[in-house]
Amino acid sequence: MTMSMTIRTRPGAGVVGLAAIAITATAFTGPARASGDTAPKAAGHQATQRAIDATVAAGVPGVTAEARDADGVWKSAAGVGDRTTGAPRGKNDRFRAGGITNTFVATVLLQMEAEKKLSLDDTVERHLPGLVTGNGNDGSKITVRQLLNHTSGLFDYILDVTYYETYILGDGFLQHRYDTLTPQQRLKVAFSHAPLSQPGAGHSFSHTNDVLAALIVEKVGGTSYENEVRRRIIKPLGLKATSHAGTGTRLPQPSSRGYSKLFFSSQPDRIDDVTELNGSQGWGDGDIISSAGDLNRFYGALMGGKLLPAQQLKELKTTVVNPDFPSASYGLGVEQLTLSCGTTIWYHDGGTVGWLTLAAFTEDGRHQLTFNYNSDWEVSGIFPTLNAEFCDPSSLGEPGSR
Repeated sequence: MTMSMTIRTRPGAGVVGLAAIAITATAFTGPARASGDTAPKAAGHQATQRAIDATVAAGVPGVTAEARDADGVWKSAAGVGDRTTGAPRGKNDRFRAGGITNTFVATVLLQMEAEKKLSLDDTVERHLPGLVTGNGNDGSKITVRQLLNHTSGLFDYILDVTYYETYILGDGFLQHRYDTLTPQQRLKVAFSHAPLSQPGAGHSFSHTNDVLAALIVEKVGGTSYENEVRRRIIKPLGLKATSHAGTGTRLPQPSSRGYSKLFFSSQPDRIDDVTELNGSQGWGDGDIISSAGDLNRFYGALMGGKLLPAQQLKELKTTVVNPDFPSASYGLGVEQLTLSCGTTIWYHDGGTVGWLTLAAFTEDGRHQLTFNYNSDWEVSGIFPTLNAEFCDPSSLGEPGSR
C-alpha cells in the first residue's frame, strides 16, 4: 500500500512533508526495546506488538500504543523515550497529538449544529465576516462543512515556503520554536496565496480550514475554543491526560522526548530533540496533548454515539473522495480507510514536529488502536501495524467482526 495517505507527519505534511520524510528515512538502528511498564502481552495482539517492534528496529526511537476491544484493554510500549538517558517509552505517555485536534473541533461544531446554533451549510463569512478575503479567497463562498471535509480549496498556510522554512525546518525551527503566533498571523500567510481550487471542487487537506473552524467555535460559543472542547468533550469523558498546550512549551508528565531530522537535506543523520515548542503555533489545528488511552476513549465515545445525535454522527461519517489515496475518504474530522485485507476502518492521524500519532477504530467504536511515534521521519510501520491489529485473525477474529 502506498504512503500517499493524508498522514501529516509534520505540521506541514501533504506533499512537502511526505516527500521530506521519504527522503530522510534513514534508520536510527538498534534492536527493539520493550518498555519496563509494558503490560503483559494479551492474547490476540502479538502481531501488533511485532509490528511495533519492527517499527522501532526501522528507526523510530520509541512507540507507545493502546488497543481496546471486546477482550479488554491492551497497552504496550517499545523503544526509548529519551535518546540521551536511554529511558524507555511509557505506555501512559502524553504527547502532542497534532492534527487529531481536528476531530475535537469538528465534534464541537456538530454538537453546535445539533443545538441549532449553526448550520454546516452556513458560510464562513456569516460567522467570520471579512476574514477570508484577498487573492481570490472568498469566505462567502465557503461553508462550514467544506472546512471540515477539506473541500474549501484554501491554501495550506504551512506549505508556504517561507513559513515552512521559518517554523518547521532546520535553524528556522530552532530559532523560532518559542515564538507565540496568533491564528490571524497564520491565516494571513494562507490568504497571501490564491486558493488551490473553487470551493467544493474536491478534497485537499489544508490546516487553514482547521484554524478557521476553531475560530467559528469561538464565535458561536462566545468563549475560547479550548473552553468549549473541555466543557463538551474532555470533562464529560474524563480525559485526564488531555489538555491544550496554550503558549506553554513543555509536555506534562509522564511523557517522552520528541525528535526530528530538521536538517534532513544537509545533515541526514542528524537528530534534534524538538520536545519544547510553543503550543500557540498549532492553535486550533494541532495543539492538543493527549495519551493513547484518552484518544481511544474519545474515538470510542464519538463513534459509539455518546457525543453526537444520530443525524450529526451520520454527517460526521459522510465522506468525500481523497484523490491522493483512493482507498481512503474524508468525513468531518475522521477518515475512512480500506486496508489491504479488505477490512474497512476509520481513523485520524496527527503529525507535528517530533511526533506522529494515528488513532484507528471500527465504525461502531468498539475496537480501537492508537499509537504514537516520538519522531516524524519514519512512517513505514503504520500500515503493518494497522493490518496486524485489524486484519490478523488472532487479533480480530473474522475481518470486520467487531
